[in-house]
Amino acid sequence: MINAHHYILTWQCPDTSGVLAKVTQCLFKHGAFITETCQYSDPDTATFFSRLAFDDRELNVSFAELSQAINLLAQSLDMQYQLREKNNFPNIVIAVSKDDHCLVSLITKYKAGVLPINIVAITSNHLDCQALAQWHDIPFHHLPVTKDNKAEQEQALLALFKQYQGDLLVLARYMQILSDDLCRSLRGQAINIHHSFLPSFKGAKPYHQAHKRGVKIIGATAHYVTADLDEGPIIVQEVKPINHAYTVENMVHLGHDLEATALSHAVKMHAEQRICLNKDKTVILS
Repeated sequence: MINAHHYILTWQCPDTSGVLAKVTQCLFKHGAFITETCQYSDPDTATFFSRLAFDDRELNVSFAELSQAINLLAQSLDMQYQLREKNNFPNIVIAVSKDDHCLVSLITKYKAGVLPINIVAITSNHLDCQALAQWHDIPFHHLPVTKDNKAEQEQALLALFKQYQGDLLVLARYMQILSDDLCRSLRGQAINIHHSFLPSFKGAKPYHQAHKRGVKIIGATAHYVTADLDEGPIIVQEVKPINHAYTVENMVHLGHDLEATALSHAVKMHAEQRICLNKDKTVILS
């Protein structure tokens, strides 16, 4: 179906009998051709989650009319949803400090067409990654931060996010703790990579903490940002086995690969609307 337009509908609502049937019947009634489905019913929260992909090869109304019908159904089902055309990629703003390995991975995959995103801006509290951004012709914004200007710097960061019509803020080893207010403003719209296998070894120098404990695996965790440091809903975790011979430096070098991989996977799943927030956890619809 080369000429068809493809769409993604991701939704969640209180779990009652027939909710999936009602949504699919709405799509069928208007001629939407479903090409992919995934769903999960959580018995603990009594919530139903679903992701539906469909195209317009047999659509008998305009997309605007279909959107209106879905919105009316959503109101009756107390349903939260996101509906968009598949090729309408989300706008990504990346925040980074000095380490560039996660940034390089994101840019490389973006340029190769592996990540369905638009990287619209890069911001940093340092200048180390400016040349990299300029090389790839991505707008770079230097927003230095000190203990005295943190509130103003965060306001500038949020203004930048809105200026570029950002859909997701990616903290690619951005070594700053966001304020509670900024975390609340970006709920579900900010992903962080933590260089540790959470919930173990939170905060600073996790590899040093892990080495001290003599761990036999190390990892990296991509999670949504919340006001609780390194406590946000987990999206992706990557791990590798190690042994007693690994130094902290060995662990850091291996960890760089894990961090870049985990963050790229998390961004891809978010961009493809495969993640639903479920209180303090996530549901991955893949």
